[in-house]
Amino acid sequence: MTTAHLHDTIDRLAGLTEQSPVFATRRQRDKVAIATQACEDLLLGDGLAESLSQAERLVLASEQCRVSGVQALADEYRQRAQALDDALTPALRSVLATPGATTGDARLDAALHFVRTLALHPAESDRAALLALPESGLSVDDTVLLAQLVGFIAYQLRLFAGVKAMAELGGQASVPAADAAPSAPFVHPANLPAPGEPLRRNGYTSETLDWKSWLPVLDPATATPEQQAVLDLSHPKARTSDFYLLLARQPRVLSERSQAFNAIMYAPGGLSRPEREVAATAVSRSNGCVYCASVHAQRFEQLAKRNDVMAQMFDDPDTAGTNARERAIIQSSLALTRAPGSFGAAQLQPLREAGLTDQEILDMLHSAALFGWANRLMLNLGKEVYLS
Repeated sequence: MTTAHLHDTIDRLAGLTEQSPVFATRRQRDKVAIATQACEDLLLGDGLAESLSQAERLVLASEQCRVSGVQALADEYRQRAQALDDALTPALRSVLATPGATTGDARLDAALHFVRTLALHPAESDRAALLALPESGLSVDDTVLLAQLVGFIAYQLRLFAGVKAMAELGGQASVPAADAAPSAPFVHPANLPAPGEPLRRNGYTSETLDWKSWLPVLDPATATPEQQAVLDLSHPKARTSDFYLLLARQPRVLSERSQAFNAIMYAPGGLSRPEREVAATAVSRSNGCVYCASVHAQRFEQLAKRNDVMAQMFDDPDTAGTNARERAIIQSSLALTRAPGSFGAAQLQPLREAGLTDQEILDMLHSAALFGWANRLMLNLGKEVYLS
């Protein structure tokens, strides 16, 4: 095992070795593993010169993992925080000593409320919870940093739960399942709009939406060179997008997140692009993120030339899926989203029974976990805006 892989937190805590089939499967997506670890090293290391200290970030990360039911990661970050003994304030020590405690420190208590609310129920947070952070003394830049930390931890703990479940299930060599019998020609349901036309059901839509920040965004004209560079690399419309202009307040974090996002959603091979969009939309629908659901329902339609499964998910994700593969992907994504602490081999077995290879299962876990991060940014830093 290389030094880099020994440093990989998920490999280590999941007990993966070079002899593990799941270790080998993760190496087939080494760019994702490397990007995930790079995000952790940045967000929880000592390289960010922010007023939200490394000790505070580790304590908050441990608390989020605890609330989410993923104790191995909670213990990991707790131990790292305790190792910074001289940096631990009495308030931070009280959080580590008494799970669920409030501290009397307005700044820390506002951050704890934000973390605990977003841990499992991101749609229950709101503009008031976000604005309580700068009102309690956190800078706007550090508020963005905290939101990125919460999003990353939501992603990491779900990916860890999924990888551990794969190890429990028993990895297979990634050999594709035998070709299925030819299916009947697809006939688009008569009661749905044609793909490409807006799908609007139950408060969700596939139409293009805008998004507006609840916090002050950067002025591109006065951004630092580092912020200018990350805007140039992020998206063609980043300089007019509230989302990118807000996240560019933390340019190093935005850059690392973009590396992870691209490695997960656009890597060749493995789970098909449309099926990655199915997982992303299932998570977004479960979390109540109208914006992310709209983007990824639209991308699915563009790739698959149909919208039937998106209509089903908008109506009721728990019964959605036009075939066994889709149903397995959706149900596993929902289970990982809602209860990462109890996610295990039983939640992956239907994927294997539906014919997914281990590489495809890992790709599904990546996509589902990633949107635990994306949804928390969209839901808790601003709000979707309808263009018409």
